[in-house]
Amino acid sequence: MILHLYFARRFIMGFILISAVLFSLLVLVDMVDQARRFSSYDVGWLRLFGMTLLNTPETMNLILPLIMILATVVLFLSLARSSELVVTRAAGRSALSALQAPIWVAFIIGVMAVGMLNPIVAATAKRYIQLSDSIRAGGTSVLSVSDEGLWLRQGSDEGQTVIRAWRSNKDASVLYDVTFLSYAPEGGPARRIEADSAALEDGIWTLTDAKSWPLEVGVNAEGAAETFDTLTLPSTLTLDRIRDSITDPGAVSIYDLPDYIKQLELAGFSPRRHKVWLQTELARPFFLVAMVLVASAFTMRHTRFGGTGVAVLASVLMGFGLYFIRSFAQILGENGQIPVLLAAWAPPVASILLALGLLLHSEDG
Repeated sequence: MILHLYFARRFIMGFILISAVLFSLLVLVDMVDQARRFSSYDVGWLRLFGMTLLNTPETMNLILPLIMILATVVLFLSLARSSELVVTRAAGRSALSALQAPIWVAFIIGVMAVGMLNPIVAATAKRYIQLSDSIRAGGTSVLSVSDEGLWLRQGSDEGQTVIRAWRSNKDASVLYDVTFLSYAPEGGPARRIEADSAALEDGIWTLTDAKSWPLEVGVNAEGAAETFDTLTLPSTLTLDRIRDSITDPGAVSIYDLPDYIKQLELAGFSPRRHKVWLQTELARPFFLVAMVLVASAFTMRHTRFGGTGVAVLASVLMGFGLYFIRSFAQILGENGQIPVLLAAWAPPVASILLALGLLLHSEDG
C-alpha cells in the first residue's frame, strides 16, 4: 500500500505540473488568437483576457488524454532513471502491479473530468459563444430549446424579434406553429405574428397562413389585425447559425444533457450527436486509463537499454492514433453509420486491450 501511494503521489504531481505548463501556454496562444480574431472590433485587452480564460478550459478538456500520456511518461522515466523500477521488480512486483496506482488515479481524474470539469467547460463555452456573438453582431441571435418548444432571437437596427415554435423539421429550415413578437428599438412591443409554419431561406422568413396584430398604444389589436396566405419577413439568422447553436453538445452540462436530448426530440431535431457525446463523456475515464497503459508499455524499461526518445515518441504517436480512431468512431456514430454505444465505447475498450497486449508482450515476451 505504501508503494502504491508513493506511485500515486508521483503521478499526481506530474499531472498537475504538466497541466499547469500547458494551461499557461494555451492562455498565451489563445490570447494572441483572440486579439487577431477581434482586431476589427473595439475590444479592450482586459475583455480579451476574460474571453481567453473562458475559452481555455474547453481546449484543456480536449487535450486531457495527451496530458495523461505525458504524466505517465514523466512518472516512469523518473522511476527508471532512479532505478526504482528495478527495485520494484526485485521486490516481486510485476509491471501490472506497479501500474495499479496510476490506473486508479487516471480513472479518478476521468470521473472528476466528467462530473466536475464537463459542467465548467459547458458553462464557459456557452458564455464565450454569447460574448463572441455580442461583439460580432450585437447580440442579434440566441437559441434555446425548452419544454415549451424552441426559442430564437434575431435583431437589427429596427429592433429585436423573439421567435417561438413548437417544433421544426430535421434540418431546422422550417418551424411549425410559430409566433413572432417584434420589439421597437425603444424596447416596447410593436407587432405579434402567428403562423402555421415559417421557412428560412436566404435571409428571408416565409410565413404561411399568418395573422398579424399591431401592438401600438391606442390601437385595437384585434380590429386592426391582418391575415396573410404568405408573408415574408427579413432575418439576420442563417440556417448554419441555427444548426450550430442547436447541435453543440459541448455547451450543455452532462447533468442537463439527458433532458436536453428529450427536448430536442420533442422539438423535431435529431439528438443523435448529443447521444454520442453523452456516451463518449461517460466512457472518458476508461479512455484515460488506456492512455496510461499505452504510455507505460513504451516507458516501463531501464534507461540503460537506450532508445528513450524513440519510446517517448512512440507512446505519444500511439496515443494520437488512438485519439484519432476515437474521434473517427464518434463522427461515424453522429452520422448514423454505426450504433451510438459502439461509437462511444468500442475505442476505449479496444485501446485498453491493445495497450495490455503491448505491455504483456514487453514484460513477459
